[in-house]
Amino acid sequence: MNPYLSIVIPAYNEAAILPVTLDCLRAFLMRQSFAAEVIIVDDGSTDDTGVLVGEWQRAFESLRLVRNSVNLGKGASIRRGILASCGECVFVTDADLPGRPEDILRLLEALRDGAAVAIASRRPAPMSSAPSRSRFLASVVYRTLVRAILKLPLRDTQCGFKAFVREPLLPVVEGLRLGGFSFDVEFLFAAWKRELLIREVEFDVVERRATRHAILLQSPRMLMDLLRIRFAAAGPWRHARRQIAELGPLPDHSGDDVLARDSDLPRRQLDFKLEVDREGPLPNRES
Repeated sequence: MNPYLSIVIPAYNEAAILPVTLDCLRAFLMRQSFAAEVIIVDDGSTDDTGVLVGEWQRAFESLRLVRNSVNLGKGASIRRGILASCGECVFVTDADLPGRPEDILRLLEALRDGAAVAIASRRPAPMSSAPSRSRFLASVVYRTLVRAILKLPLRDTQCGFKAFVREPLLPVVEGLRLGGFSFDVEFLFAAWKRELLIREVEFDVVERRATRHAILLQSPRMLMDLLRIRFAAAGPWRHARRQIAELGPLPDHSGDDVLARDSDLPRRQLDFKLEVDREGPLPNRES
């Protein structure tokens, strides 16, 4: 029998923090009535991440380990973990679990209320309370770019605390291409374009360690990723416009005495029906 919840955690050299996260999740899941699995995706770690997870599997029966032979990136690891999951719902989190385990229930409640995707949204806070001034400013700039380039109406796309219903989102995950830190926004943008309901749930971040990733160093790549996502979404329309240009102008029927039927048009034209009323209103076809 498949579990109700699959928890997917990408991990690259996370041997130091994973024991804290796994201890929190094991205690949390033991108190729940639903079945769950925890999938750690070891993204080619060079430390003891894989060994540590193997040791934890002895006392944590629902813990699974998926290994990447080389470092593929956060996005690629999350994607692989989701595709390996079996749960009705999937919860994706960073290795340091940036929220309380009980907040997972709030996301699942949003899914039961009809959302296809539920994401934790960090409460607005002044710069003075941020761990890093530069990281705070970079986050503000990035959120502004997400709205300007993608028109994505979400306040916080990057928080590593997300849940979704697996079945309708599986085609979205299968179609994702970015392997790095832009996975979150690519995933949310693809779900939004499919008109799937996304709900933001405010929560307070739990800092279990200092931030390891320098967002300013990632910013140029993340900006390029936003442009790739935007241009990829415009691809079908650009392809259609190119086809229309290759077909050339529509034939001129202005000198015809009868209406042009679509059967008279060249077969290579797009499926547009052109009706021209040159002599006044068309007769009632029902008479």
